[in-house]
Amino acid sequence: MGSMGETHSGRTGGARDRDSEGRARNARPRDRLGRPLPYGTDGVPRQPEGVVRAPEETVAEAQRLLDEGKPFHAHEVFEDAWKSGPDEERELWRGLAQLAVGLTHAARGNLTGGARLLRRGAGAAEAWVAGSGRALPHGVDVGGVAAWARELAGDLERTGRPVDATVRAPRLRGAAAGR
Repeated sequence: MGSMGETHSGRTGGARDRDSEGRARNARPRDRLGRPLPYGTDGVPRQPEGVVRAPEETVAEAQRLLDEGKPFHAHEVFEDAWKSGPDEERELWRGLAQLAVGLTHAARGNLTGGARLLRRGAGAAEAWVAGSGRALPHGVDVGGVAAWARELAGDLERTGRPVDATVRAPRLRGAAAGR
């Protein structure tokens, strides 16, 4: 490590990672569950922030990441949709982001937080469907995904064990009970 107060990245003192516009950004590499790794470690590439995608692209990209066991990264895709999409769809995308974060916590071992977020996300997505009258928004089987989330939340509480995010990933379209 260099002199006193220098970090692995060569930054000095309390300097923070910043993006090109000066906003604080944590540049540390991350693992597939989004946990920070030490500087200089090979991690999983981060999802770019602020990407505007068509809803179908959002669902496909999030499903790909979920299938790869990267629910933290899937949450970032849903978060982009929640922030850039139409206001009337904000709660749908936010609910789906909460489900992905719930799975992230469940895989990391935060079982209480995981179960809570899974149920909160399921409720938010179902409430949006009830209010919008759209049964399968952008092809997402919200009822099936909500059932998956509640089942996983119950499993976490019953077993007291973390889950494998790849094995327990939901199917956003079609049979959502996972694999």
